[in-house]
Amino acid sequence: MRRIFPAIWLSTRGIVVLLVFVAGLAGWSLIPAALFPVELGTIALIIALCVDLRLGPSTQELFVERESVPRLTLGRTAKLSYRIENRSSSPIRFGLLETPLPTLDFEREIATGAVAAHAHIRFEQAVLPRERGTLRFGTLYLWTENVAGLLRRRFAVDAPSEASVFPDLSAVERYGNLARRTTLLEAGLRRIRQRGIGSEFESLREYVPGDAFRSVDWKATARRGRLIVAQREPERSQQVIIVLDRGRILLPRIGKQRKFDYALTAALSVAEVARAADDKVGLIAFGARDFTIVAPGRTRAHRAALRKAVLNLQARPEEPDYERLFTELKTRYTKRSLIVLFTDIFDPVTSAGVLAGISRLVPRHLVICVLMNDQAIENALEREPLTVDDAYRTAVAMKMSDHRENAIMKLRSIGILVIDVPAPRLSIALLDAYLDVKARGAL
Repeated sequence: MRRIFPAIWLSTRGIVVLLVFVAGLAGWSLIPAALFPVELGTIALIIALCVDLRLGPSTQELFVERESVPRLTLGRTAKLSYRIENRSSSPIRFGLLETPLPTLDFEREIATGAVAAHAHIRFEQAVLPRERGTLRFGTLYLWTENVAGLLRRRFAVDAPSEASVFPDLSAVERYGNLARRTTLLEAGLRRIRQRGIGSEFESLREYVPGDAFRSVDWKATARRGRLIVAQREPERSQQVIIVLDRGRILLPRIGKQRKFDYALTAALSVAEVARAADDKVGLIAFGARDFTIVAPGRTRAHRAALRKAVLNLQARPEEPDYERLFTELKTRYTKRSLIVLFTDIFDPVTSAGVLAGISRLVPRHLVICVLMNDQAIENALEREPLTVDDAYRTAVAMKMSDHRENAIMKLRSIGILVIDVPAPRLSIALLDAYLDVKARGAL
């Protein structure tokens, strides 16, 4: 702990006392007989200041620390914990201020409280992260006042610390616990098995009338001298590839969060459910030049690697390289996969790039194109235009809305599954779509 300049300053009480004293001094100066009270007031003020200086506390009599930084989640309130110890013989009032962080909202700009003599307290302060990624906490600033309360001492405590702000995966919990999700998936797979659809070998049994001719296992039949049928079930370990657009299209904010953060939250939510269903999950986050690629996997180590890879990813004001993306997807993933593409298509440039490349994936893969309704366009269409500017705004919104609807129709016409919902509902809508794909055995 160290003092900062000015190390000692008048407190609010000290300023009030000083103003009263000056006002009294001005009045008394007009009355010669009031010289004695002026002298007494001056002496009393000097004594009070000396007592305040004597009571302290000094840097050796204070101990301040940020005890812990909890797991921080984007858009969800958390608590920072602090400890203040007063080793002096006088109780103190204090005010504690963190070095401002542009992406973190504090419940109180200055947290205030009191500590008794030779005692310590712990207290918490609520914080709300507004951006995902790594936070670097810095210096703590502290002011103290003792019982005299005329002077305020100012200190600084070097307390560097790092914390990570993770995406909000509460949608997975709202969707249902792990046991319920697994039950739903298993129910879907059982329905598929009853229809005789499947690619993985399960068991052999004797042929009975009604069995499909193609299910006869001729090698087993030759060995046993009677018709033997191979029973198959759907392949459980399938492949889900998450594709995140990091370009300008997902840079705008919807409310307090960027579109990209909504997309990333939905992507990690479906990754959690896919892992519960024993599917392998891979990821490609693409921009104009930088591509972040995580190979498909389903282990705990892979889950940690996936989260680490996306922690500090942010959208950028650039045009992503769609041509390279679709070439990468086609050459890298030869096994049939569920490809979940997060982007948006409300302008001609983006939709042309998406439509030109995504059709190359359809013959081999099942593709879900995940979009977010643009609330600004909806608001412009709902508002009655009253001025010329309103009329132009409405005309632009109508044109963009029509273009978006046409692009969605084209995507669906070539076999793309399209999710187009408001951003806050994105995670739940995607989880529903994934479960539906698994239940229908579409992969």
